[in-house]
Amino acid sequence: MLSARVRTLGAILIVACVGLLVAGGVTFSIQYVRTIDEVDHRLLEKISALRPTSDATSVTDYYGHVVAGFLSAQNEGVVGLVDGVPAVRPDGGNQFEKIEDPALIAAAARAADADSAVIGTVSTDTGNVRYVALPVHVPGDPAEGVYLRAVSLDVELAPVAEAVTTYVIAAFIVMGALGFVSWFLTGQLLSPLRQLREAADAVTFDDLGTRVPEDGDHEIADLSRTMNSMLDRLEASVSSQRQLLDDIRHELKTPITIVRGHLEMMDVDDRDDVIGIRDMGISELDRMTRLVDDIDLLSSAQGDQFEMRPIDIGMLTERVAELAAALPGHPFSILRRARGVVIGDADRLTQAWLQLADNAAKYTPQGSPIEIGSDLDEHEARLWVRDHGAGIPPAARRRIFQRFARVDTNRSIGGSGLGLAIVEAIAQAHVGSCVVTDTPGGGAIFTIHVPTGQNPASIIPTPVRAGDVVLQREATT
Repeated sequence: MLSARVRTLGAILIVACVGLLVAGGVTFSIQYVRTIDEVDHRLLEKISALRPTSDATSVTDYYGHVVAGFLSAQNEGVVGLVDGVPAVRPDGGNQFEKIEDPALIAAAARAADADSAVIGTVSTDTGNVRYVALPVHVPGDPAEGVYLRAVSLDVELAPVAEAVTTYVIAAFIVMGALGFVSWFLTGQLLSPLRQLREAADAVTFDDLGTRVPEDGDHEIADLSRTMNSMLDRLEASVSSQRQLLDDIRHELKTPITIVRGHLEMMDVDDRDDVIGIRDMGISELDRMTRLVDDIDLLSSAQGDQFEMRPIDIGMLTERVAELAAALPGHPFSILRRARGVVIGDADRLTQAWLQLADNAAKYTPQGSPIEIGSDLDEHEARLWVRDHGAGIPPAARRRIFQRFARVDTNRSIGGSGLGLAIVEAIAQAHVGSCVVTDTPGGGAIFTIHVPTGQNPASIIPTPVRAGDVVLQREATT
């Protein structure tokens, strides 16, 4: 099987060869026809300059005037035929020996019965001859005469033949140079494809770090950049899945160990012990169920399961506040509500926003207020939740968005440790992020940033005064 390099080189050489053949054929055909036309014109011009036969008494006498005085040349000859036989030659003889070739004489003799000069080409043993034969009839002389004048066509076409030879030699040189240059250039051009193939062969599930050089600004370089981008995404996805599996293994190992240990030590004869261990097992299984559900949510949030549509930020803020009001133990209020539209998945943003509200309710003292608000400008929408708890240490503000990461390791607080990871995944799916800042006087503000390409004129940020909208559920103990 031929390589792409050889096929490309072959195609280039074939196209070049056909082009040279067509150009050379057309050019030299024109030169050939032009040379024949020039020879014919010269022969006919000599015929038209002959003296009339009325001044002669016989065909032989006429030849004495128009043939005998001809100055012989190496490439041209003249002879007078009488009844098909050479009868009169120039006084100095003919240097052009082909003039009396039998084939030429026979062809000229056939013109004796013609009404005008006959022009043609005869192939002889020594080459091609172009001739003109003029019938000669003198009143009172019954002899049939033919005035024959001929030119060596090979000599006339010699410059054309030399030009063809030179062209062929030059064409071979050009083809050789073109082949050499094309071989080098196709090697350079196809080198990225070879590197792509080698990179594809080198990529394995255990080693996704292979990359292809991205030199150049041509289409193949763009293909290299696209493949590297694909490998980056694939590596990030595999790395994320591996980390997720490691985290799940770690998180599930503890409840499994706890349940197994209690079952091994359970006194089957002690009803209270059995009931207690059963309740503990159900509790741990419930926690593992929540963990699996949260993993499923995280997986879908990191996928492409989003329906991007225009979202009214003001209405979204009110809906999230209404849903958050159902969380026990804290009064929720809308501190600011933006007006305008942003493109996003309303359900996913609601999910992320409520997760922030749930986190605030879990990690702040009972009865402390929690505020919800939104802001919108020409660059982004900001959806935030503000609490008045202990706050988040600066060193932990990025770590808490990792899977199963916690600032407070108190296991009495429910949750799988995936909530903020889900929030971050949803924000990133909207080409945004989630950041943590300090609340004045204590606490933390979690803000989801969602970039927007909206026209600034269509954005009307109209904050509401604190207390305008208050949604509250009585704290429970």
